[in-house]
Amino acid sequence: MYLNTISSSEGSRKKSKRVGRGIGCTLGKTCGRGHKGQKARSGGFHKVGFEGGQMPLQRRLPKIGFVSHLSKLSAEVRLHELNDLVAEVIDIKSLIESNVVPAFTKKVKIIKSGVLLKAVTVSKEIKLTAGAKQSIEAAGGTVDA
Repeated sequence: MYLNTISSSEGSRKKSKRVGRGIGCTLGKTCGRGHKGQKARSGGFHKVGFEGGQMPLQRRLPKIGFVSHLSKLSAEVRLHELNDLVAEVIDIKSLIESNVVPAFTKKVKIIKSGVLLKAVTVSKEIKLTAGAKQSIEAAGGTVDA
């Protein structure tokens, strides 16, 4: 392959429109802009979504959706993450110290995901799914009520 033999693929380079070259090319005189109006003028620009002063669609439609700010305060912990903890009694403080959950966490829930390999004691401030509770008890751990 040589530099003088390289060519671009077919259809990748379109020829530019030659406007204002007479009535024979369909782009003569007004150059495909039509007659009069804002879009026919040079510099005739309006913002995206502008509808000529009419209330635009994105403002006519209702706002939907909601994200709770409280969701930042809660966290989920998977069962296999408890294997790495040094603490025997698992509470929110021990989870924060071991960087399993963020520092500003107020609520924690343990979910059944993975396998728990050691016996742990879970404090009553931590919520559990039914499957997680069974797995903790099956591994020889306890759940404070």
